[in-house]
Amino acid sequence: MTGFGRAKKSFDGFDVTVEIKSVNHRFFEFSSRVPRAYMFLDEKLKSCLQERVARGKVETSVSIEDTSGKSVTLQVNKDYADAYINALRELGKKYRLKDDLKLSSLISNNEIIVPKRTEIDEDKLTNAVIETAKDALDVFVNMRATEGDRLVSDVKSRAELILEKVAFIEERSPQTVKEYREKIEQKIKELVGDVQIDEQRLLTETAIFADKIAVAEETVRLRSHIKEMLDLFEKGGAIGRKLDFIVQEMNREANTIGSKAGDIEITKTVVDIKAEIEKIREQIQNIE
Repeated sequence: MTGFGRAKKSFDGFDVTVEIKSVNHRFFEFSSRVPRAYMFLDEKLKSCLQERVARGKVETSVSIEDTSGKSVTLQVNKDYADAYINALRELGKKYRLKDDLKLSSLISNNEIIVPKRTEIDEDKLTNAVIETAKDALDVFVNMRATEGDRLVSDVKSRAELILEKVAFIEERSPQTVKEYREKIEQKIKELVGDVQIDEQRLLTETAIFADKIAVAEETVRLRSHIKEMLDLFEKGGAIGRKLDFIVQEMNREANTIGSKAGDIEITKTVVDIKAEIEKIREQIQNIE
């Protein structure tokens, strides 16, 4: 399910910003963009998100800005500077060069002035980032919940449409048996005229046909799957994977009905049902 959440907070000289966004995915997949110096935050963030997100490809971005100006200090390597200056002067004397040594000649040497990063209190910073992440997660989850309500409404309307078409098949199926019997009678009359028709044989043929095209079991199961899906919506929670399975079973029943159908109207209706099931399948990929 798609979603986005962002939060920013300040803690003891640091501005922390956390952004969370997600796209559709059958399972939970986590990735993060964290400054290299703070990679220890990665697993903590993943655990934080997993507590409330069960599905989706989730990316978390963390920005940490030092506002204290104390995170980095510069140190002068005096021993190295002394050795470096003496070496330059000896070089000047040996080759009779003018001694024009200046401060600017020294600061270009990266070994003389060395930056040193102040030690970070990892536990303190972790708590700050996780607290910010939880705020971003609140926004993220609320956005996904709003989208989820809209998707559930759409899926329910499609389920109702499928039930209407199932009702048509249940009503139409017995009629096809009657039409089949009439068709056989008509065909026999065309072939043999007014010869007495073997009623028992006609009944047998009709029964065989009726058994072959019977879809009552499939329509009952299809109705049952739809009810189970609607019940899951009422229960709430992480239901995406269960919905995946139910939709597979719905499609299986529709395929069986289609393969048994001996009537063009039922066949057309099954095509419509499968189209709606496919639309439901696409939508539930967005439901956690």
